[in-house]
Amino acid sequence: MSMKRREFLRKAAAGAAGAGALTACGGGETEGEVARDGVLVGPEVSWRMATSFPRSLDYLHGSGEYVAERVSAITGGNFTIRVHAAGEIVPALQVMDAVQQGTVQCGVTAGYYYIGKNPALAFDSSVPFGLATRQQIAWFHHAGGLDLLNSLYADFGIVTFPCVSSGGQMGGWFRQPVNTLSDLSGLRMRIPGIGGEIMARLGVTVQVLGGGDIYPALERGAIDATEWVGPHDDEKLGFHQIAKNYYYPGWWEPGLTGSLFVSQEAFDQLPVPYQEALKTACTEALSWSLSAYDAHNPAALRRLVQDHGVTLRTYSDEILQAAWREANGYLEEQAAASADFKKVYDHWSAFRADAFPYFAGNELAYANFTFPRVGRADMRG
Repeated sequence: MSMKRREFLRKAAAGAAGAGALTACGGGETEGEVARDGVLVGPEVSWRMATSFPRSLDYLHGSGEYVAERVSAITGGNFTIRVHAAGEIVPALQVMDAVQQGTVQCGVTAGYYYIGKNPALAFDSSVPFGLATRQQIAWFHHAGGLDLLNSLYADFGIVTFPCVSSGGQMGGWFRQPVNTLSDLSGLRMRIPGIGGEIMARLGVTVQVLGGGDIYPALERGAIDATEWVGPHDDEKLGFHQIAKNYYYPGWWEPGLTGSLFVSQEAFDQLPVPYQEALKTACTEALSWSLSAYDAHNPAALRRLVQDHGVTLRTYSDEILQAAWREANGYLEEQAAASADFKKVYDHWSAFRADAFPYFAGNELAYANFTFPRVGRADMRG
């Protein structure tokens, strides 16, 4: 556990007095549960959690550790969750399967890893030209998006709670510049989810790899390009040592969120106050991770450019226009082919149609005027 997170959690634990109220509002106390010194006291419960991420990624994998630590603090150590990184129990891209099969009770992962099970699960993470971070969280918590998605996850015996957000992501690492659509033809790139589907339509040979497998594939030349998250995580994984062209915007993941996938059976067996503790910890982790990325990405990007010789590049209008066209076509095709997809897509589209004009007004006007005038206006220099 990082020292910064320990300090944060020590402070957060001081606020756990409010958790005692959970026993009063849970609507179904387990016998013997009381609040003692502001901490829940109840039966001992032990879970295992798998994440899709290496331990070195302190906010993606770390969000799982955060949830476990907060749940333990709120319940006085009676509800404990042991957290396992990718590969320790199951590979990175099999966390959902592990939860379904009862190998673990829960796991931190991303819905778009599992579009083979149901393409609509991508909306739990991010879709091309989709919602920005705050919009995504608003859709989840205040517009019914999360309830809609959990109606799909119910088919797999899973309930999800958003617990990590990286903010708007970058557009990936390339060995060579890509200026035109012809530059994408035949290029081998690691990119998951619907973003991968769109890149394939643009001529890219797509691979889906877990985070820990990307650098070796890039190093030995098995792939020519990769996307991951953003400067903080990408620097840790060392992509800049091989691919020097760093693109933006990350049009396929404008506001990525990851979730805690929980076995519905295991969740239902928890005392209600423990259920509330788990949900509260996920909500805290979502805010904690997003603010951490926002705090650390700027300095990491400066290091990549100034110390590591990385060249920042923007996607050409030709590529963006083609991606926009293919993305919208793909979403419409999926909606026509699947009632599940259409139900989520229609709801999500209506929210986006309201959110985008609002953000394009006040917030975009402020950003366009102010951001270039403050601090390092051009980090590419």
